[in-house]
Amino acid sequence: MMFCPQCKSLLVSTGGQLKCRKCGYIRDGVADNEKLKKKTHRREKEITIVDTEDQVATLPTTQVKCPECGHNTAEWWLRQLRSADESEVRFFRCTKCRHTWREYD
Repeated sequence: MMFCPQCKSLLVSTGGQLKCRKCGYIRDGVADNEKLKKKTHRREKEITIVDTEDQVATLPTTQVKCPECGHNTAEWWLRQLRSADESEVRFFRCTKCRHTWREYD
């Protein structure tokens, strides 16, 4: 971000120039070391669960019914998928059939 040297307002890019909306100051072009950067936000489309057969069970378990096989014990963990001001998502994995599902709070 760049600011107007005269009135200290934010300069806005218009037609290859930086212009002050308040006082009309115009700065032609952007120097090489002052290139404008665009922020990108990464969005996760799919949850990848790394699971190996020889892995030692370290996750806590709870009594919950598996929607696939009906078994009543599952491992669980929490993960923040949305913005920080929203609640976490609880994931479950059946200890019998290894089916994984999620529960939103």
